[in-house]
Amino acid sequence: MKRHALTCLLAALPLLSTAQTFADPVSTGPRGATELAPLRGQAAPNPAAATATPTTAGRGTAAGGGLSAALPPDPFTADKPVMFGSQIFTGRFGAVPFAGFNPNYQIAIGDQVTVRMWGGFNFDATQPVDAQGNIFIPNVGPIRVLGVRNQELNELVEAQVKRVFRANVGVYASLAAAQPVKVYVTGFVRAPGLYGGLSSDSVLYYLDQAGGIDPDRGSYLEVDVLRGGQVRAKFNLYRFLLEGRIDHVQLQDGDTIVAHPRKHTVQVAGEVLNPYVFEFTQAAVPAKELLAIARPRPSATHLSIVRKIGAERRSEYHPLDAAAQVVIQDGDEVTVTSDKYPGTILVRIEGAHLGERSIVLPYGARLKDALARLKPAPQANVEGIQLFRRSVAARQKEMLDASLRSLETYALTARSATSEEAALRTREAELILQFIDRARSVQPRGQVILAQRDQAPETLLEDGDILRVPERSNLVLVSGEVLFPNALVYEPAATVDDYVQRAGGYNQGADKARLIVLRQDGSVMPGNEVTRLQPGDEIMVLPRIETKNVEITRGITQILYQIAVSAKVLLGL
Repeated sequence: MKRHALTCLLAALPLLSTAQTFADPVSTGPRGATELAPLRGQAAPNPAAATATPTTAGRGTAAGGGLSAALPPDPFTADKPVMFGSQIFTGRFGAVPFAGFNPNYQIAIGDQVTVRMWGGFNFDATQPVDAQGNIFIPNVGPIRVLGVRNQELNELVEAQVKRVFRANVGVYASLAAAQPVKVYVTGFVRAPGLYGGLSSDSVLYYLDQAGGIDPDRGSYLEVDVLRGGQVRAKFNLYRFLLEGRIDHVQLQDGDTIVAHPRKHTVQVAGEVLNPYVFEFTQAAVPAKELLAIARPRPSATHLSIVRKIGAERRSEYHPLDAAAQVVIQDGDEVTVTSDKYPGTILVRIEGAHLGERSIVLPYGARLKDALARLKPAPQANVEGIQLFRRSVAARQKEMLDASLRSLETYALTARSATSEEAALRTREAELILQFIDRARSVQPRGQVILAQRDQAPETLLEDGDILRVPERSNLVLVSGEVLFPNALVYEPAATVDDYVQRAGGYNQGADKARLIVLRQDGSVMPGNEVTRLQPGDEIMVLPRIETKNVEITRGITQILYQIAVSAKVLLGL
């Protein structure tokens, strides 16, 4: 037993050593955090990881520039209003330390300075800045570099060396590494705590390490750096977001970054490029100042304001031109709108037309106004002109979907008396659901029927309408449940049955009592009521529906009619 316990203890020693290595990464090394840099890409040293949110979790590393941090929420699709400034803190600043050359960085105690000398005296070493602020060079002695700006370091060291080696010695000095520091981050941040980094890292780095400013309580306009209880620097993060400007502060051990509480906010939505919740230092600001940040779209014309005063709710409405005289108050909800009235409409002309394909007409124009500008080709059939409209297509799609939902309900709720009948209904329901899926993919054409010759020219046109001028035809199309769907030459004396017989006759799935004739102008007629066909007509033979449920039969038949008329498509079950 003792031998077994000793073996387990020895096996656990490497794990204990590893746990001690990662227990407090900011306390390793002679000055605490000198070995922090190799650990930046690891998740264990980050105290904010325990409280990470979807916007702060998954911090990436700077290796290869491949950051894995999540993108900030899109204000256009977010479930709730997004605070302007919260998009800064997604882990990208906290994942990338700033260890580059900063000419204004002041050398501090603990920094590493690389000194190279050649010629009459050779020396190559990296010297730490000691507690007195000096680096020591053999045969030269201590050189005070504390507080020296980075860009002046080489000149200072060279001047001191030249006092001893006046000739035949070259000198080059550079800052090898900035001083590791530990900084407190507190106030209205997600995870207040003590965070390690470099003295050259920005305030954004430490704020991001703390999970960022709390978007519900913290301020993006007032972030202070305290040193010895005194304000060392103040930051307005909106300046960084909007202007790209941020002051650089050289941090020291024990500095404190404080995020102050949120100030006054206004929510903006509607026709703007930045639909965020904005923070202001004052309780009332001109609307022009707010719109300068929210950036209205070119189509925007007005702004509406919803103001809550105690239990009372007030609304205001102003044109954007008067924004300079409008005052926005804390807590207002501003919506920028685009109030447009149509002045002209654009109509597209397709088919046998020799003029311009798109014409501009005044709002309220009628079909006769478009026909007056028509230049028909010699083979054009102006009497069969077709009108297609987006709003009609949308309405046809809505009616088709409603019919499909009703059919789906009937198919899934039918009752069965026996298990055999239940099996048959299940198989039938599967076929019906397949038919419904196919029918849902059909896109109606939105054709407006212009069969009433006297009233058709008075039809009001809409923006985006399409007029199609068909060509004169001497053919009659036969489609649907016939043996050989085809286009047949028009014969004035031939009846509907004659054309069906010329197409091979009905097939086994045809419903001989359900024939429809579609004409070029969009009108639809039952086949048994057509006494004389016209050139360009299309004869559709609908399929026969055989189910035991009368409601399902009626529903499928209705849907087949809708699809045939609105899309000129026949679906079989």
